[in-house]
Formats: sequence, structure tokens, C-alpha cells
Amino acid sequence: VEEWEDKELPTQHFNSESNKIQSHCEHCNAENKHNELVTPRLLSRGQFLLKVDGEGTYQCTETGLIFEVNRKVDIKYCVLSWSKYSDLIVKPWAVGGPLFDVKCDPLCLTSIQFPHSLCLGHQDANMTFKVFHVKSTGASLEYTVDHSATHVKWRVSSLSPVGPVIQSEETVFHHGAVILYKAIDHNPSLSFRVYVATNNESFIKDISKSVKHSSKKFMKIDKPPVCQKLLQNGKKYRLISEPEAEITPEEIEFVDGSLLKLKSYIEVYLEQPVEFKLLLVEMDSEEIVWKAKLRECDWVQQNRNQNISKSCTSGNRRRKRSSSLPDEMVYDKRMKQIDSSDGVKTKTLLTDTQLFNLAEKLGKEWLKIAIANLKLNISEIDAIREKEDNVTISKFKMLKKWQEKEQSNATAQNLCNCLKNVDSVEVQDVLRGKQKIILVIYLGSSCVFVNSKSVL
Repeated sequence: VEEWEDKELPTQHFNSESNKIQSHCEHCNAENKHNELVTPRLLSRGQFLLKVDGEGTYQCTETGLIFEVNRKVDIKYCVLSWSKYSDLIVKPWAVGGPLFDVKCDPLCLTSIQFPHSLCLGHQDANMTFKVFHVKSTGASLEYTVDHSATHVKWRVSSLSPVGPVIQSEETVFHHGAVILYKAIDHNPSLSFRVYVATNNESFIKDISKSVKHSSKKFMKIDKPPVCQKLLQNGKKYRLISEPEAEITPEEIEFVDGSLLKLKSYIEVYLEQPVEFKLLLVEMDSEEIVWKAKLRECDWVQQNRNQNISKSCTSGNRRRKRSSSLPDEMVYDKRMKQIDSSDGVKTKTLLTDTQLFNLAEKLGKEWLKIAIANLKLNISEIDAIREKEDNVTISKFKMLKKWQEKEQSNATAQNLCNCLKNVDSVEVQDVLRGKQKIILVIYLGSSCVFVNSKSVL
């Protein structure tokens, strides 16, 4: 188990770091309404700290854990991965919910109720829950006090990694979630990873870690993740795209992958950046299990927000020093700093997001700019216009064509030089930073945002 760190993070990190996905189907009515809901402090590395003032039963709003305490106590806890203990979970037992590491004085805790990811429906009598408990002497399966439609109650003996497991004589139904990630690269095409998972925080956290440590860069796409139909082990599902996309594999057989170190996913590839729908369909019944519509703004705007968030964090000191300078002076000063560097920043190639931001700001003069300034052929422009009705996308493809022809010279500095003398108010506004676009592109990792009055 990783060492605890007591560094507290801002409240807004709950949204980005917590893997909680709420869902209760018609069979699983929300219970435990008599418990006091409490929001923990978020420490570093996904760890939570809950401070309770006295005896009572408290439910964590972030993880769903329910603690029954007999006195004032501080409780630290975090979500762990089941894959580390995969050799210790053997049939007929299976994972029933998230695995937690809980730390506090065990004498202060009477019981813990763990959230589970199963739909009990009408099979309650044929299911047996136990709690997987890792001790210094080894792992054991301990008896539970009770279980409900949403939780498994366990009387605390000692504290260490603990989580619910289940044994069932019948088919197990899982609450499911579909998690989307988009590859970030310089290609106009779209590539996504689609993960079909149980609604289990340990599983979802493992997916996040797997994507983070991938050789490619990804961004999470925020779409409603909860499946509208329960998932079953052994059932086959098919992912469908409208319009048609390259989907690999075309169908999957669902298994709860909580214990697997490598998490399987479906790859979705579209050659052009267009709006499209994704549907997960159960093959036997042809019923839709999950669906979402993905629009260009889902990844363009979100990627832009991530860049702004990073720049706001890293550029606070720089902005304070420059806040009293006019835009032109700041612009010139930054350009000189970049020009006098070792060339690494000026050689940074433009990303698709940066080109799209600029494309949105180009006006009716974009055809003239393409030919006179970016030196594109009329045949290349006609080919773009024939294939694309959306003007903004056409502008974007025009900039991409310039980038392809320039190759390693397709830098922010080179683009600025090409557009510097354009006789267009809109383009000049962009160049002067009034639209907060070209300066961000030009400065690359410096990411200083300038408007017509001040540096933000």
C-alpha cells in the first residue's frame, strides 16, 4: 500500500480525480437515507480524509462508504486496485465492488458498509457476500453482518485493504459504465478508446491509470457513462457508430475485468472530424445498453480548457510581473525571449486544437490568405471545398494543408510571419492578440494570454 500524504488539494479536484459514478436502477432503490452525508477532504494521490465529531453513522459523498463510529475520529482512506490481489480471489468468489484501504484507530469504528456494483434484483437469496481482508498474516474472507441493494456491511476487526466479494449460484448482473477517451495527436482524424466496465471505482481508477501510462496522449470525453441496461458476464455486445466508423473489435464478450491488469477496450476510428453517435447494443436482444452523441466541441473545447487550466497554474508569477505592460510590449518582449532561446520553443509544431482555434477566427478573406500568404494551389483549395460544407472545417483543413507542406517548418513563428502583413482586420486582430489566439499559439509552453488592455 502506498504511503499516505497529507497534502490537501483544492475542492475542484473532486471533479477531476474522483471516479464516482452514481447509478441506481429500478431494482436498487437508494437506501441509507437516515445516514448523515459528509464530504471528505481530498488529499494527494486520490486519498480522502474524513473528520467526524462524534458517535454516529456517516456516509461519504465521494466513495459511498458508510462508517459507523463510536467517538470522534479522523479516517483516512483511498480506492485500491483489485489486480494486485488477483491471485488471492479464486472461484467461486468474484469481485463485488471497490477495494479500499482504510486507516484509523479500529476501536473507533464499529462497522463499515462497502458500496457494491451489483444489481441484486430478485436473486438476493441466492447470493453470498463476504469481505476480502488483507492482513499482515495473509488474506482472508470474513463474514458480513448484512447486505442491502447498494451496500455490504462488515463489522470491523482490524484495518487494511478490504472490499466485498460475492458467490452466486445464478447469473450476476452488473451496473455498467462506458468510459470514453480520445487520442490527442496532430492528425485531423479521430481515434477513441471505449472502455466497457462495471460501475466499480477500483475498475474505473484502473482504466484511468492505464490510459495515463499509455505511450499515446489521451483526453477523457465527458459523456453520461451509466449503462441503461444491466451487463452480464458472458453476454456479447456490439458497438455501433452512426455514421459508420472503423471499430475494433466489432463485438466483445463482457467479463468483469476488475482482477485483470490489462484492461480491454474498443478502438473507434473516423477519418474525418465529424459529429457521430455511439451505441452499445446487446447482441441477443438488440437492445441499446448505452448511447452518446459526440460533437466536435466535446474534444476541441475540452482540450482548450485543459490547456488554459495548465497555463493558469504555471503562469501566475509571470502574469503578475507583466500585468502593467501594454499588449504590444508584452508581445515583443516574449518574441525576443523566444528568439534568443535555444530554438526549442520556436520549433514547437502547432497542434490541431491551436489550428482550429485560429480557423474559427479567420473571416471571409481566408481563401485569399490560403493562396497569397500560405502559398497553397487553387486545386488544393477546390479539393477542400468540394469535400467539406462547413466553412470552419474548410479553414482548418486549409491550415492543415499548409502544415503538411511545411512539415518541420510548420511552427507558430513561421505562421505568424506568413500572416503578419495580411490586409484583414480580423486577421490583424488575431495577430495582435485581441482574440487571445495567436499569442497562445506562438508562445507554446509559455501560454501567455493577452487582450487589448492587459495581460490576464
